[in-house]
Amino acid sequence: MSTVHETAALLPGPAELRAHLRALAILDATIGDDPRFCCYTFDTAWGPGVEAALMKNGAGDDFSVLFTPAGVLIRGFDHESEMSPYETDDEQVWPGVIDDVPAALRPLLDEPAFRDEGIDAPRVTACLWRETGDTTWRTGSAIAFPSGNEEPDGSGFLFHLLADRSPEAVQEHFEGYYERPVPLDAIRHVLAGHPLTPAIAGALNPAALSDDALLRRIAAHSEAASYLACDGEFDLARTDPIESIALPNGLPVEPVAGCNAGGTHYLCGPAFPGGPRPVLYTDSEGRASLIAESLAEALTLAIVLPSWHDALGGLPPPGSQLRLPPGPPGPPRGPQPSPHRPGTPRGH
Repeated sequence: MSTVHETAALLPGPAELRAHLRALAILDATIGDDPRFCCYTFDTAWGPGVEAALMKNGAGDDFSVLFTPAGVLIRGFDHESEMSPYETDDEQVWPGVIDDVPAALRPLLDEPAFRDEGIDAPRVTACLWRETGDTTWRTGSAIAFPSGNEEPDGSGFLFHLLADRSPEAVQEHFEGYYERPVPLDAIRHVLAGHPLTPAIAGALNPAALSDDALLRRIAAHSEAASYLACDGEFDLARTDPIESIALPNGLPVEPVAGCNAGGTHYLCGPAFPGGPRPVLYTDSEGRASLIAESLAEALTLAIVLPSWHDALGGLPPPGSQLRLPPGPPGPPRGPQPSPHRPGTPRGH
């Protein structure tokens, strides 16, 4: 029989568990083509001082791992379990599952996200916890599990990738879920806590860095969208440029984001499935610069060097022949660097 008691003995400490759950969320978001279908997510701002790792498999099963200053609470729900509140006569949590949860962590079970309308009980069939300073994971000490079921509380499959954290187990899960091969070396890279480089992202999902995929991911993650809009000056809500532009030979331009100063980022040229398009930036005075060979490169620039606007010369790159409407001359900006050709190293 596999229950929370066996799971508790297989879990790592809170720091390692948190790192592993973050890696699972990164892998899921990268391997998947649509954020709406990701099983694993990680919310660093679930509540004041609370981080949440969440899993929803789309079939009615889910779990949450809440990291707080007081400790960590793990709540799992198997919708087919006999121990589900929906299966009990009084629609309450199975006796013993949460009875021993310490007072410092007990309020976490009252989160509205873990309760369904019409039932006065948290959605839980398995529960584990570990208070800050404790050395082991705890579970209910007096749970009378129903007989005749090898996984009565669902913990065996709910927490499979938390108990078996091997790259091979993770690979098997994602290949089964997304029904396509996923390279083991790339999974090892992410599970080891290394940065998600463009090469690794491309190996996990060749379409991960496409323009459409990147824009979908930004729009689906409010925290990322807010950071880019403020610190990165790349606001997806600002797609109405002050000045219109035209490229040579009538090549199309697509405004995708704006900045607080009235500038606009454009994707240039025809869109090919999975193919990158150069990114052009125009300021509010009608001046333009080609800043990147792809949207992925432009986003990297916005994140790593948020003050990059100050380095622009305000002139089209040599040979670009951009046709821009005339505008009033802008104020002097001090010494102007030579135009930068995307793809070549910058000075720091």
